[in-house]
Amino acid sequence: MIKVAEHAGFCFGVKEALRKTEETIEKYRGQDVEIYTCGPLIHNRIVTGELKEKGVFEIQSPDEAVSGSIVIIRSHGEPEEFYREAEKLGLQIVDATCPYVSKIHRLVKDASAEGRNILVVGDAGHPEVLGTVGWAGSRCQVIDSLDMARKVDFDHITMVAQTTITEELWRSVADYFQSCKEDFTAIHTICSATTERQKSCEKLAGESDLMVVIGDRKSANSTKLFEIASKNCEKTYFVENPTDLPLKEIIKCDRIGVAAGASTPERIIKEVIATMSEVLTENKEMMSQDAAVNTAVEEDEDEEMNMMNDFLEQIDKSLRLPNRGEIVEGEIVQVTSREIVVNLGCKKDGVIPKDELVLEGEQDLNVLYKEGDVIQAKVIKTDDGDGNILLSRKKLEVIEHWDEINDALDNKLVVNAKVVKEVKGGVIAMYKEVSGFIPMSQLSDKFVEKADEFIGKTLPVKVSRVDQKRNKAVFSHKAYLAEEKQKKVQEVWDALHVGDVVEGVVMRFTDYGAFVDIGGIDGLLHISEISWGKLKHPQEALEIGQKVQVKILSMNSEKGKISLGLKQNQPEPWMIIDEKYQVGQVIEGKVVQIKEYGAFVELEPGLDGLVHISEIAHKRVTNIADELTVGQEVSAKILEIDKERRRISLSIKETIEPSLMEEAAEAVSEAIEKGKEMIAEVAEDVAEKVADVVEDIKEKIED
Repeated sequence: MIKVAEHAGFCFGVKEALRKTEETIEKYRGQDVEIYTCGPLIHNRIVTGELKEKGVFEIQSPDEAVSGSIVIIRSHGEPEEFYREAEKLGLQIVDATCPYVSKIHRLVKDASAEGRNILVVGDAGHPEVLGTVGWAGSRCQVIDSLDMARKVDFDHITMVAQTTITEELWRSVADYFQSCKEDFTAIHTICSATTERQKSCEKLAGESDLMVVIGDRKSANSTKLFEIASKNCEKTYFVENPTDLPLKEIIKCDRIGVAAGASTPERIIKEVIATMSEVLTENKEMMSQDAAVNTAVEEDEDEEMNMMNDFLEQIDKSLRLPNRGEIVEGEIVQVTSREIVVNLGCKKDGVIPKDELVLEGEQDLNVLYKEGDVIQAKVIKTDDGDGNILLSRKKLEVIEHWDEINDALDNKLVVNAKVVKEVKGGVIAMYKEVSGFIPMSQLSDKFVEKADEFIGKTLPVKVSRVDQKRNKAVFSHKAYLAEEKQKKVQEVWDALHVGDVVEGVVMRFTDYGAFVDIGGIDGLLHISEISWGKLKHPQEALEIGQKVQVKILSMNSEKGKISLGLKQNQPEPWMIIDEKYQVGQVIEGKVVQIKEYGAFVELEPGLDGLVHISEIAHKRVTNIADELTVGQEVSAKILEIDKERRRISLSIKETIEPSLMEEAAEAVSEAIEKGKEMIAEVAEDVAEKVADVVEDIKEKIED
């Protein structure tokens, strides 16, 4: 029996942190925004690995993040300084601090402001404690034992706790200070869910033969559960996933308890329980078969005694009768619709009933067997009650089939087994006359909830376990599928080379690219390799299910990674610009960027030209946004192509006929300019004449 402790799995704080993270991922999907967590969001490598695949990466401090990016504060919380630093760096904060932890931050900050000394009971290196200390000010100390508490030599104490410590540790420290400190305040901040989780674990461990604690080994609350369970159950094991389970020990126990830390996903708990259930079911079936075998042995022993008496009575006879279980050979002397009679060369004939022959459907014995044929069979009984030796062809073939099963196990061969019925934890499948068990988890390489669709089907399977004494075999269709998939993958790897152009299918997107299936292997088509132009997200150029011709840029067989390129199938626009574009040509393009000095127009992906502010309209333009918008389609004339500097100068106004108002405005402007020139010329003449007069006056005065 497997029993799960109450409050196993994600706590409220962890659930909220994951919910906020998923919402953030969805909110900014397709946008050019980086998302980080400062340290792992929760202490579970499986979960953090999945978040990384979705584009959420870990940093250790705010200064590692790009300005304008998003930083998610995990449920453990961060010091007060973290928020100030993030604001200075221009980071967006998504605060997923557990409400219980936030309350502790407020408590220690208020107590510190009142001039009190702060004590935190917990692990000094734990992220939650580090965050709390960061709100408590300079008069804060962390203690993790009663011995450390005895060394505290100051008063005016406010004490809080890490949310995941044990009640036992908290009570021992609090009682000590209550007895020796006058000004002492203890604020119980252990999470109620943690307390209930630990009590439930303790109670279940005391009732169990074996205890399994599921969690990440870096998780403090999971470690505490393991400590509690170990004190109350001698056989306690810490597992991170089903592969860590002590299966040999589990099958020996009747009462198995399961507890899980606050950072353990529900699906991992279910997988561990399912694996144990399969093993226990399999073991139970084997034990049942053992019991049946023992009963049969006892019956056979009685029969042997009878046969011994019979043998002693006929000891004087010249011919020995075959023993039970012996393989005999004889000549068929009679065939009926119900049985075959065989001459064994001794005083008794052998009889093979129809139900002891291997037949397909309602086959006629007279068609399959003829008088005079030689046949082998196994002796079941030396007396069938009618004076004949009872034989079985089926039992003989079963031996041969077991030999085939053992050979398949030893040489890792594939056999075909027909699924005949569903049982608890899996299905029964027949290989010829051998019955085997296929656990539900081994029916497919995908999750199978019900086995209905497999009943009646013949599946290629690998033999994973054989116990012929118990008449037991275990098969796996999943292992066969995995092997076939690996073969196909290897065939694809062997056939591919860097530089090859192959057809692929777009399977899924990430913010940094698209994964493309190229014959059973997924390759990464990075966003920078999709187009010669700039993309914010792969879905701007691709669709899920789309077939594309991609070029293999690099291959790493050790890591199983292939890098692909799509833009390489088209020449870089600048390399063939002379073939498509010339000075004076009018092109159609899209405005992709607006600056103070002009607008950039995309001629084609990877080829942009600049329309200077003076070339936008015939009138004077002071704000480009009043004339153009990003995404707008425009006509422009090529003024210059600078291949060395990779620059193209464009003009929109050259493609537009000026209006009457614009012509008038331009004429006025020209007139004003000419007027200014004329005034300047007149002023210059007057200045020269005045200078001449002044010179004449000077000369006359001197004379």
